[in-house]
Amino acid sequence: MNRLFSIGEVLIDFIPLEKGKALKDAIAFERAPGGAPANVAAAVAKYGAEASMITKLGNDAFGDFLLEQLIEAGVQIDKVSRTSQANTGLAFVSLREDGERDFSFYRNPSADLLLAEDEIDQSWFSPGDILHFCSVDLVDSPMKKAHIAAIEAAKNNGSLISFDPNVRLPLWNNPEDCRKTIVEFIPKSHLIKISDEELEFITGITDIEEAIASLFVGEVKAVIYTKGADGAVLFVKDSRYASSGYSVDVQDTTGAGDAFIGGFLYQLLKKGANQSNVVDIISQYHKEILAFANASGALTTTGKGAISSLPTREAVLELAAKNKIATT
Repeated sequence: MNRLFSIGEVLIDFIPLEKGKALKDAIAFERAPGGAPANVAAAVAKYGAEASMITKLGNDAFGDFLLEQLIEAGVQIDKVSRTSQANTGLAFVSLREDGERDFSFYRNPSADLLLAEDEIDQSWFSPGDILHFCSVDLVDSPMKKAHIAAIEAAKNNGSLISFDPNVRLPLWNNPEDCRKTIVEFIPKSHLIKISDEELEFITGITDIEEAIASLFVGEVKAVIYTKGADGAVLFVKDSRYASSGYSVDVQDTTGAGDAFIGGFLYQLLKKGANQSNVVDIISQYHKEILAFANASGALTTTGKGAISSLPTREAVLELAAKNKIATT
């Protein structure tokens, strides 16, 4: 089986012990390892594929903690470097009663933003590998250039490129900078995962069908449109495949989208997807792939935090089987 490479932030989410309180009113927090790219890598590793994280952490106690958590999740850390020039990133996450979140980030900059393009080795990537990234670390920084270098190297070596914009507006100077940067990176990618909350913001189009169609630019081969508890729709240029979600006891939605795409990418790795056959594999196995991804995302909401709440592969298979779809 090929490998997932995930590039971007690894940080600590501080989550209030009580739901339904604004951050200014929270008096106690618990820490949880997070960062969307790291969450995806942890999911892929936990389900049984190789996953490697590309990032930089501070030479601090939080960086030590995150390295331990990545190792425990099975993520390879040989491409994680350390620095004394900045601290490890932190995020405070306020949970509403419905499990939805508000974020407050602490980085100016954080260590991950200091990863430079000359720290990317083109020899890392092979045909059939997948490079996954998000938008949080695409702000103007050395890390943005590192992303460009990694995407070019992975693509030139035959790897699939997966992009989940994962919009976090508080991290940008203004919303338009965020939108323009996402639009800049979409054509560089083969797979786009986008949520119902992000689609209109990114495309500027209110009609869902028209907005999805506008994403098929450049190298894009497939778009995964996620709708939270209502499941997801998988689009390729000539077809679409709908799927339903699962009813679970939601505690915290942090990392649910990351667990979804982690499950999705795990299935692609397992089935040997590459640049030339990914559309055929999606067309043939879409039910199985989406059932696994939806179950992965749903189960992650039943606990607090992202990496901390990732389910086992066996639990995902059990829930996915409720749709009477054979997954492996």
